[in-house]
Amino acid sequence: MGLGASQVIKSPAQAAADTAPPPPSVMTTGVEQRVLRDSVIVRGTVNASQSVAVAPSGSGSAGTGSPVVTKVNVKLGDTFRSGRVLMEVSGRPVIVLKGALPVYRDLKPGADGEDVAQLQQALNGIGCSVGGDHRGYFGAGTKAALADLYRSVGYDPLPADPGSGDSVASAQDAVTDARRHLQDVSARQGAAATSEKGKADDRPLEISRAREDLARADKKLAQAKAVSGPMLPASEVVYLKSFPARVDDVSSAVGSQVSGSAMTVSAGQLVVKGFLSRQQHTLVRPGQRVHILSELDGTTAEATVRTVANAVTRAQTGQDGQGEPPGADGSSSPGYAVTVVPDRALPASLAGQDVRLTIEAASTENKVLVVPVTAISAGVDGNTAVTVVGHGGVQRRVPVTTGASGDGYVEIRPVTGMRVAAGDRVVTGTSTQETP
Repeated sequence: MGLGASQVIKSPAQAAADTAPPPPSVMTTGVEQRVLRDSVIVRGTVNASQSVAVAPSGSGSAGTGSPVVTKVNVKLGDTFRSGRVLMEVSGRPVIVLKGALPVYRDLKPGADGEDVAQLQQALNGIGCSVGGDHRGYFGAGTKAALADLYRSVGYDPLPADPGSGDSVASAQDAVTDARRHLQDVSARQGAAATSEKGKADDRPLEISRAREDLARADKKLAQAKAVSGPMLPASEVVYLKSFPARVDDVSSAVGSQVSGSAMTVSAGQLVVKGFLSRQQHTLVRPGQRVHILSELDGTTAEATVRTVANAVTRAQTGQDGQGEPPGADGSSSPGYAVTVVPDRALPASLAGQDVRLTIEAASTENKVLVVPVTAISAGVDGNTAVTVVGHGGVQRRVPVTTGASGDGYVEIRPVTGMRVAAGDRVVTGTSTQETP
C-alpha cells in the first residue's frame, strides 16, 4: 500500500519540475568559406532608352478646325522602321524618321541648319537621295528626295508657299522676255551698218543693258525656284534615335480629336529603371553588377548599373511637403533613380514589365570565413566572439574580429592563437520548443 501511494503522490518540487519547460536547445550553423556579397534588392521597370510621345498638332496647311485622327496605322506592340506612317491627322501623315534632334520648326526649301542635315541623312537612309545638296542646305536635291518620300507613302507633300507656282511662272516669263529682247538687239547689230553714225554707236549700249536685264531675270527665277517646292511640316514628322522601334501605347482612335499625346513609341536598347531608398542609395554605385529576374516568365539576365541619381525624384511628397524616398515616411515618392543596362539585349517581350533587380553592392576579393550575424556576440569588455560547439556539445568561446557584411552574413577573423575553420558549428541562438 505504501509503495503504490509513493508512485502516485508527488512532492511540490517534483510537480514543478515535471511541468517546467524543457531546457533550451542550442541552435547552430556551419562556418562557411566563400566570397561575401552585399546585395540590394529593388523593383524596376523595363523601358526603352528613348520614349517619345507622339502629339501631332494637325496639318501644316492653313486651317481653323481642331486636328482629328483620321487613320491609325499601328497598334500596341507593333515594331516599325524609319519611313513608316504611324497615323493620319486631318488627312495628313505623321511619318517617323531616324534622328536625335527634336523637331522645332517647319523645314522649307532654302532653309539651312543641323535639323536640315538630320532630314537629309534620314532621307538618304531610306533610299531617297538628296543628290548634290550641301550638308544642311535644303536645296533641289533635298526637295526631290522629300517628294519621293511622300510619294512612297501615298501622300502629296505640302507646298512651302501655295503661291510659289505663280511666282516661278511669272519669273520664268520675265526671263523669256529678257532673252528675246537680247536676241532682237543682237540681230539688229548684225544688220547692215546705218549711215547715221549716232545710231550705230548706241547699239553696243543697248545690248549691254539687255544682257543686264536677262541676268536680273535669271537671278529672280533662281530665287523663286529656291523657295518653292515641298516642305516638311513639324506636325508631320517624328524622330527616333534607332530602329526597329516599338509602339508602347495608342491612346487615340479614329474620329477623336487630338489633345496631347496620341500614342507613345520607343526605340533603342531595353534598359531597366528603378528607384532606391535613402539607405540603398548609399550602397549603390555605377558599374556594380546586377541580376535581373522577370517573375512573370522566369527570364533572367545579367546587367550593370549605368547611372544613379544624386537627388530624390519627388513624384509625390509626404505630409511635410519635403518628399522622401520609398518607405521613409510612407509616401509613394520614387526616391533616387537608378538605370540598369543589360549585358545583352533583353527580349522585346519584357518591355513594360516589372522586374526584380538584385544589385551586388559590395563583395570581398577572395573567399573568407563567414557566419550569420546572429552568431556574433559581444562580451562585457566589448570584444566580439563566436561560440563554437565541439564534440559532445562542448562549447568554447572564440574571440574574432569582423570584416565585410552582406545578405545577413559577416566575415570573421579569429584573433591570434585561436582557431575557427570552415565546417565548424557555431551557436546562432536557442530554441525552447517543447518536444512531444
